[in-house]
Amino acid sequence: MRQLLLLVLAGFLATTSIAQDAESRLKQKGIVLAAPGAPIANYVNVVRVGNLLFLSGKGPKQPDGTDVTGKVGKDLTLEQGYEAAGMVAIAHLAVLKSELGSLNKVKRIVKVLGMVNCESNFYDQPKVINGYSDMMVAIFGDKGKHARSAVGMISLPNNIAVEVELVVEVE
Repeated sequence: MRQLLLLVLAGFLATTSIAQDAESRLKQKGIVLAAPGAPIANYVNVVRVGNLLFLSGKGPKQPDGTDVTGKVGKDLTLEQGYEAAGMVAIAHLAVLKSELGSLNKVKRIVKVLGMVNCESNFYDQPKVINGYSDMMVAIFGDKGKHARSAVGMISLPNNIAVEVELVVEVE
């Protein structure tokens, strides 16, 4: 009986550790991270202060490298804005992987600032930025749950649809 209990517990622990493995989750989802894009001005992609990483704002890129542009609610649907925010999450994952060598070194996604390019009468910024948040939780599990702000902007650089900044705690 005791051996059976230990076997069940070992199986549970194995599946729990796999479930918390960000690298495995990335592979399961078929997400391949490209090299992080270079900053478009005089700044860097990430700054480390102690055990915190501060990631610069990134925008959504199509697979061909072009920006996803336009105002959500006017030029893009809410669903397209959500997808664009998910693309930004993948871009940030690439920055994290490049900086840390492994996404498994992330202890916690701490704070997200999501900015949505939209008209003044668009009020669904949180639904758009859910595309980012949902991706972080899908990859990091409970460690991906974070504090967040989702705000509307009259414009964003190069007319990108969404821009997100990130603070991450690491080992």
